[in-house]
Amino acid sequence: MHRNCVLIIPSLNPEEGLLSYIRELAANGFSKIILINDGSSPKARTIFETAGAMEACDLFVHTVNMGKGRALKDAMNDYCQKYANDYLGVITVDADGQHTVKDVIRLDTAVASYPDCLVLGVRDFDDASVPWKSSFGNKMTRTIMRFLIGSASPADGGARKKAISDTQTGMRAIPNALIKDYLTLSGERFEYETNMLIEAVHSHTPVKEIRIQTVYKDGNRETHFRPFADSFAIYRQIFSTFLKYALASGSSFFIDYGIYSLLILLLGFLPLAPKIWTAVASARILSSLYNYALNKTVVFQTKQDAKKTLERYYMLCIIQLCCSAQLVWLVCTYAHISAVFAKLLVDSVLFVASYYIQKNWVFQTDARTKTLRLKSPELKEG
Repeated sequence: MHRNCVLIIPSLNPEEGLLSYIRELAANGFSKIILINDGSSPKARTIFETAGAMEACDLFVHTVNMGKGRALKDAMNDYCQKYANDYLGVITVDADGQHTVKDVIRLDTAVASYPDCLVLGVRDFDDASVPWKSSFGNKMTRTIMRFLIGSASPADGGARKKAISDTQTGMRAIPNALIKDYLTLSGERFEYETNMLIEAVHSHTPVKEIRIQTVYKDGNRETHFRPFADSFAIYRQIFSTFLKYALASGSSFFIDYGIYSLLILLLGFLPLAPKIWTAVASARILSSLYNYALNKTVVFQTKQDAKKTLERYYMLCIIQLCCSAQLVWLVCTYAHISAVFAKLLVDSVLFVASYYIQKNWVFQTDARTKTLRLKSPELKEG
């Protein structure tokens, strides 16, 4: 039996059970498995030597621990050079026994039906067997990612997008059409897998989710996920666009205030009212053009038509200005608080809302043209 995919298993200090797992995979038709020893201790040498001697297993060794992201990229690059002509893609599988052979087979089958999609094996975090911290962490990350990054395009071609339900799954089928793009993504450790999902959302790559069995051995004791360091790296990737948006808005404010102050000095010969109106209008026009250009090219990095995005941007600005004035009046009238505090409160809410609208409407990320790559019969260079 010839399976559709090559398996990639990154491993750090594995248990003996890894050998029986590899044998079971090979017995079920997975004739090629790339195993990465990612800087394991000498105690694990016998396990890797035994695995490397198996006909189905190619052993890759990192002298020092370089991280899961680097291990996956090295293995996918090796796959492109040796096996891409004979298989439809790769499936990444964790070495700690969380992924059943039955589920690996299901993803392997799905690749043939969804050759242009990123296929994810997703867990049910409402299952009673899932540790509380894993359930809470995954649900929180899923919610934050949906708001700050967006939802995934459906594999069935429908128009309605859906949030990625398991943002930290290590079980993924990556078809040949996507591997080259994912080889160039940043991230050396667990954040690489997050960047893979961000790339899928931004490039409008369809995502197919397949429910898999939830397996946690000994309360997930074997995981090498570092709660603080790896969580920080993951959330840094998720929040990066929003932080750039905040910095762009902050610098726009200082430019607005600086131009306003300069014009107040230069237009001292005018009466007070015309001087203020001229300074305010000029400063706001120039700072908003700066903010638009920064959001378009740096924050949201869209190549959409400038006329279309500019019209939407200023439409949003006008609506936001009207909403700000009206909401401040309502808050002051019914909550009986100062206008200064009311404006701070209202504009903070509108600031977040504006980010969401600009990301999903004004500067909506372009769908990348993948026609030539999808039609290409091979990935191998040369």
